[in-house]
Amino acid sequence: MTAPVSPARESARHALVRCRELVRPHLRAAVGRLHPWVAEMAAYSFGWCEVGGAPAGAPGGKGVRQALAVLGAEAAGADGRAGVPAAVAVELVHAFSLLHDDVMDGDATRRGRPAVWQAYGTGPAVLAGDALFALAVDTLAAVPGGTGAVRLLSAALADLVRGQADDLLFTTRPWTGPDRVTAREYEEMAEGKTGALLGCAAALGAGLGGAPPETVTALDRAGRHLGVAFQLVDDVLGIWGDPAVTGKPVGGDLREGKKTFPVLAALGSPAARRLPALLSGPEHTAEAAALIDAAGGRTAALAAARTHTAAARELLTSAPLAAGAAEELTALLDLLAGRTL
Repeated sequence: MTAPVSPARESARHALVRCRELVRPHLRAAVGRLHPWVAEMAAYSFGWCEVGGAPAGAPGGKGVRQALAVLGAEAAGADGRAGVPAAVAVELVHAFSLLHDDVMDGDATRRGRPAVWQAYGTGPAVLAGDALFALAVDTLAAVPGGTGAVRLLSAALADLVRGQADDLLFTTRPWTGPDRVTAREYEEMAEGKTGALLGCAAALGAGLGGAPPETVTALDRAGRHLGVAFQLVDDVLGIWGDPAVTGKPVGGDLREGKKTFPVLAALGSPAARRLPALLSGPEHTAEAAALIDAAGGRTAALAAARTHTAAARELLTSAPLAAGAAEELTALLDLLAGRTL
């Protein structure tokens, strides 16, 4: 029997759908301003079409950043439509980052379909990403108060690039010794790579909705904590998650040799002395996962995720936010950080 859905979880899901429906026509209109070939690649990345332009109903993202931007405006007491330019801009930047990430990481698929660089070529995929980034800046620059909004987006992008750079450099560092990646460094990387744009989305929406600077800052910080929590839970799912839920094979992150938080936390335990040797080849994935668990890696990751979730919730509780939007933001936080394992 299917377990009942809690009212908070239902509220979060409703907010995601409501905000996606509000933003979608504006996002499509923005993409439609691009060069037709580039627009096709962008539409393909969003799941709107197949290669060649035929309509498609491929699954897109959840629209988390869109929802944060719209709810940020509503939390400032404005109509959610005030946050739509912010929602469009951050969604375009997110798509841009995914296109480039797939090229850098060599990931051949995205959401069950060939990645854009596989479908169209590496050069075209980079070009499409560049176009999406430029379109995001233009979208914000065109609204009243756009100069400040563009500065906020630029700062978030600088943090995102730093996070991505650290993530790439982590692959070159050893598992053990003085040069190993620490759990703290990993959290800082996750704040930049994942949290910066989430915080920016909520902050941009609030700013365009007329919120005072301290409220904009609080929402930015809350989104950053949410991003770290989201990444840590994703790391746990990447090792022990149900493939039917995650869409990823069991232990996929271990087979790829990714330096994720549970692994890094476990390596700090004397119980994990054998772990570096097990991480050297994909044939030891199951044994490595069991040892990481026994050494406290899973427990440490979930505890850290709860700490960041609590910090985000405290920021939302203490900021002067409109009640309904504050409740939806908190519900969305709990939905994303508390995914089923």
